[in-house]
Amino acid sequence: MILTIDAGNTNITCGVFDRDEIVASFRITTKMPRTSDEYGMLLSTLLEQNKIKPSDIGDAIICSVVPNIMHSLKGALAKYFHIDPIIVEAGIKTGIRIATPNPQQIGADRIADAVGAYEIYGGPVLVIDFGTATTYDFVDEGGSFLGGITAPGIRISAKALWEDAAKLPEIEIKKPAGILGKDTISSMQSGLVYGQIGQTEYIIRRVKEEVGLDNIKTVVTGGLGRIISNETDSIDIYDPNLTLKGIYRVYKKQNRKTS
Repeated sequence: MILTIDAGNTNITCGVFDRDEIVASFRITTKMPRTSDEYGMLLSTLLEQNKIKPSDIGDAIICSVVPNIMHSLKGALAKYFHIDPIIVEAGIKTGIRIATPNPQQIGADRIADAVGAYEIYGGPVLVIDFGTATTYDFVDEGGSFLGGITAPGIRISAKALWEDAAKLPEIEIKKPAGILGKDTISSMQSGLVYGQIGQTEYIIRRVKEEVGLDNIKTVVTGGLGRIISNETDSIDIYDPNLTLKGIYRVYKKQNRKTS
């Protein structure tokens, strides 16, 4: 079995693949500093909770946008799983061509999203990840990553509201009954959710105009992606495990023998 790890700014999302099928997934918060022993114990316990023995993990791959946790995370895999993981980084074989002036500046998570979307759903494809940031990345029919857009994520926007406006409370992010809020909480929810829907539809439309294509698939992932994808016809597919699937496909391209 292969352990795939997506280390993001908010959560570390892990998936276990067995013969190309994802058989378990779980999350760990990123914000808390942890030692390699803590990561090792957490990973071992969560695997066992999913009825997977740590000894069943034959190899691992990490896709990270959080450099300061990498030493502890790699140490945990070495000490508790006896694995030297593959790292998704510049120069690794991915199957897509980064056709931008500075390929090294493209985040590993965005590369994984692009690989997953292109290989599973085909191109041209616009992959949208509703994470800490909301990212939009375009891959053409031939598998070239041509560019993208980065916007504040819904949670970042919400946090800015309740931290910078004294009378606005911390709220649950969900779609309200209607766009016209009847109180402070529903008006905030309306602005956050419908504002994100409007942004999404506008960017999708402008991308199609700029590249001159109408047949672009739009594939969405990320924790809040389901809320947005359910509210607009501009999105074709919601795949909550797209990043992990992309990381796994990058792993397979390395042709590394598992123990």
